[in-house]
Amino acid sequence: MSAGPVLVTGGAGFIGSAVVRRLVAGGTRVINLDKLTYAGNLESLRDVADSPHYRFVQADIADRAQVGALLREEQVGAIMHLAAESHVDRSIDGPGIFVETNVVGTVALLDSALEYWRELGADGRNAFRFHHISTDEVFGDLPFDSGLFTEETPYAPSSPYSASKAASDHFVRAWHETYGLPVVLSNCSNNYGPYHFPEKLIPLVILNGLEGRPLPVYGEGANVRDWLYVDDHAAALELVMRNGRVGESYNVGGSAERTNLAVVEAICDALDARIPLADGRRRRELITFVTDRPGHDRRYAIDASKIARELGWAPSETFESGLQRTVDWYLNNEWWWRPIRDGRYGGERLGNAP
Repeated sequence: MSAGPVLVTGGAGFIGSAVVRRLVAGGTRVINLDKLTYAGNLESLRDVADSPHYRFVQADIADRAQVGALLREEQVGAIMHLAAESHVDRSIDGPGIFVETNVVGTVALLDSALEYWRELGADGRNAFRFHHISTDEVFGDLPFDSGLFTEETPYAPSSPYSASKAASDHFVRAWHETYGLPVVLSNCSNNYGPYHFPEKLIPLVILNGLEGRPLPVYGEGANVRDWLYVDDHAAALELVMRNGRVGESYNVGGSAERTNLAVVEAICDALDARIPLADGRRRRELITFVTDRPGHDRRYAIDASKIARELGWAPSETFESGLQRTVDWYLNNEWWWRPIRDGRYGGERLGNAP
């Protein structure tokens, strides 16, 4: 079980910021190391920015000298590694940066962690954890009508993004098997919730729908994803980091499978109930089917029985309750999303299957 401060990489991102907010609220000292690429947003950490338990450091995980110095200065007890390039469409357009960040960057971070871990005393080495946070997309896809991803499912990535995450998972396991670094891993299903970058499916549809703009859906919208509310994921990640068995991986899912079309329709209905369009149309009329993207996995679905059995985790939100909370958050927090949307995106990116 880890002790001491926690270094969170990518803590200004969507899931990372949820983890940071949770840990700081619980009294854990958190060092947030983030390069602040396009999806990193310190505004997501406004609530904890002035906490004595929180420190932000802008740095690259590949900078071994800076990472090593930070680990020693703070006497870090655990690393939660979330820093990653994570958008499938972007990986199709430019795969190189995904290799650099997700693979080369992870190896550099592993090297820094290993060097630091070897310097610790026996108690420190036993308590230290390197928690690598990954995705269910490394497993490829499933038939529409059967099967679940377990921790033993063979890897079969379909996109440059998922291939880069699969490679990073393998390197993390190799550093454990070869060098003894105490690691734990987790693979999660699609997350949604507050502070989600506006190019991803749910926030994109909420914001386009709010403005009465077209709602693009890939293909026929039949692709299925298992959805998990981000705060439930953050709770699971803390459990894995603190209590997970060394060398083990844990699948984290919401048991909330929905087609992309069903997700978009649910958002339309939630918005119509809150803010009807001025012209009286239902927002479902804004749905526009567009050409599917290459290598679009059919279905993801997680078997989360291991983390439930071993660590006692279960999601607190259903998809319906989590979606209502998410829609309300975006309606009430334009201060967060408006500068991002106006400055960098006009809603043209699809983001239908992050």
